[in-house]
This record gives sequence, C-alpha cells and structure tokens, in this order.
Amino acid sequence: MVFRKRTRVDVAKKMFLERISPIERTEKLSIEDARGRVTAEAIVSEIDVPDHRRAAMDGYAVRADDTTGASQSNPVLIREGARCVRVHTGSPMPQETDAVVMIEDTLPGVEIRSAVHPNKHVSLIGEDVAKGDTVFGVGHRLRGCDIAMLATLGISHITVYERPTVAVIPTGSELVPRGKSTADGIRETNGLMVGLYVEKWGGIPIYRDIVVDDPDLIEKEILACQGYDAIILCGGTSVGARDYVPGAIESTGVLLVHGVALSPGKPTALGIVGDTRAHTHPTLNHDPNSNSNSNHDFNPNSNYTPTPVLSLPGYPVACLIALSEFGRPAVMRLGRIPAEPRPRLHARISAKIASKIGYVTYTRVRVADGVAHPVMTSGAGILSSVTGSDGFVIIKEELEGLDSGDPVDVVWIE
Repeated sequence: MVFRKRTRVDVAKKMFLERISPIERTEKLSIEDARGRVTAEAIVSEIDVPDHRRAAMDGYAVRADDTTGASQSNPVLIREGARCVRVHTGSPMPQETDAVVMIEDTLPGVEIRSAVHPNKHVSLIGEDVAKGDTVFGVGHRLRGCDIAMLATLGISHITVYERPTVAVIPTGSELVPRGKSTADGIRETNGLMVGLYVEKWGGIPIYRDIVVDDPDLIEKEILACQGYDAIILCGGTSVGARDYVPGAIESTGVLLVHGVALSPGKPTALGIVGDTRAHTHPTLNHDPNSNSNSNHDFNPNSNYTPTPVLSLPGYPVACLIALSEFGRPAVMRLGRIPAEPRPRLHARISAKIASKIGYVTYTRVRVADGVAHPVMTSGAGILSSVTGSDGFVIIKEELEGLDSGDPVDVVWIE
C-alpha cells in the first residue's frame, strides 16, 4: 500500500482540528434534559443558598455563651425555651440561637455535655452560594450534580449549545444494509459503530444510505451532506482501484491528509468541503434503523460553512482506532465540549510487543491483576479482537516495540 505522503498522527490531528469551528447555535432546554450539554451563557445566582440560617445537625439550637464550660464531667443544664430549641438537620435556626449542640452531646433535661462556639453546626446565609456568584461559566459541560445545583437555584431551563450533527456515510459496493442476508454481501456495521460513538461524544449521528463505489455518487453524497456540521465516511479510503473517497473529498473541497502514521488506521483521510457562507443545517430526523435519506436531503439553496470530513478505513478495528484519534476530538470541538482525557490504567505488559518505528501503534490487550496481556498485535479486520479486549496499549512512534514487564498505560475501550 503506497501513499503519496504519510503524516504523523499529531500533525494530522492539529491540521484537522485547526480547521474546525465550534458551532454557535444554541437552544433552551429544561434542566432535566441538559445533562452532558454545554452552557452557552454564564449562570449567575439570583439568590443566596441557603437563604436563611439553618441547622446542620440534629440536636438543640442554643446560645453558644450558655454552653461555656460544658463537658462530659461537667454538664450544663439548660431549660428548653427560646434559647434552647430542638432542631433537625435543615431546620431554620430560631432567632435567639447561634449554635447547635449535637443530639449525642446532650441528655434529657436538657444537659449539655459539650461546649460549642458561635455558628457551630450552623449553615449560614449564602454559605453554599451567594447571590451574584457565577456558578457556571460559558462552556461548562453539565453533570448530574450540576443539574442538582441548578434546581437548588430555582432554575428550570438553561441555554446550551446545540449538539453537532454528523453525517455518517458507509461506502462500498460489497455492503448490504443491516437486516439483509450476508449471502448478498458484507453486512454494514461500521456506520452503526461510528454513529454510536458520535452520540457518546456529544453529537447527533445522521445515518445515510450505503453509497456504492462510484466516484460521482460519492461526490454527490458529500455535497448533499454539507449542511451538517461534519461528515464521516467509512471505507473506500485506501489506494486501491475502487478507493474513491479521498479523490471525492479533493474534488469537493480540500484534502488535508491522506495516509497517517497510525497502525492500524494508515489509510485515514482528512479534509474540508464547503464554502464560507452562513450556516443553515438540514432538518434533523436521525432514526438509526432507517436507511432512508428522505428527511435529510440537503437544500442546495441553503447557506453553509466549511464542513470537516473524516474518511475512515473499512476494516473495523482500523475504523475504530482512527475514529478515536480524529473523530472524537473533532466532534467534541464542534460541540464545545471541554477536552477530556481518555480513561486509562497503569499496568505492566505480559509479553514482548513489536511495532514499527515511525507509527503510533495500537495493541489490543486484556487486563487482569494489573497486568496487560496482548490479545492481538495485528489484524485490522478482526473486530472480535476488540470486543474481547479491555483496552489498547498505544506504542509511541519512536519506539520499536515493548519488552515483557515494561510499564504501560492501558487506554480503556469506551
């Protein structure tokens, strides 16, 4: 397999991501639907939380001065009244009290067996959030705990950035739709895998029909998808007689990279199509079980911005690895999702692994008791070698493999 140029992974990624503009579109959602979304406006509290003094423990609200000298051996007897009131966690503090003695430090009567200082076990006004505090800035990805905070502040709806739309286009005359007999060809699954990861990383996958190996049809499909925020094609990206995708990208825009120093994943291509007019995206109807494009057709009269295009190898393992390297950061950049490190575990490799200098090499491993056992070091088409693994050991391009016992980082398969 010969490429005109093989680009380092980090260089290719930088070239690609520098050409991607995060989306500007926003929408207003109920907070119940906002988990994982990115704030498009700063959230400033309009209230104090709490907005009154409240007990932080079960016990008795007292005046701290009344407990001076109290101890286990020298309890202080306080009569219940305005300055000694039974409270529970979260109860408003009576006006004449300034501290709480925990219930376990009292005896019936009320005997106080521990001195307290003012504001002991008391939540003060604004202790959690003060009125005027910026709780979340622009660009914050909302977690479950963040949604709870919004509810605490009395916020029911929030403005967030829209999720990027990503057209997923499987190519190959040998492919048949899922659900059809494999006697007619190879069942298309890369598109499904890509779409599910796009969704996981914060995008909306738009599943397109299979496109046969015809350069004109591939170009037409790319042009039809320019209204989406990104395009990912699966297959047809190598240098064989029927690998038309890189040429189609070049014909419709700019082919930035074809061939990366990634193993497996070398045939990956990266490009940009479209012009610099204002953006209008097509109607969204992204049923993953549908093979119809009737609801996704691009309106040639619409305006659109340059669209990043990622062309992935057809072999499923290479497809997944290239998607992780280039598709993940691209989708997250489009969606303004803060960069997140991929989950990893420190381990030691159980056997020697060979790799080619000049390539970033992904080795599939299974992990047990802190030891990473290689599952397969080659075979870009063996998907079971991934599903039977826990993660990848990524070997740097300057290394010629790893020795048994070497420390490694295992990147978990998402």
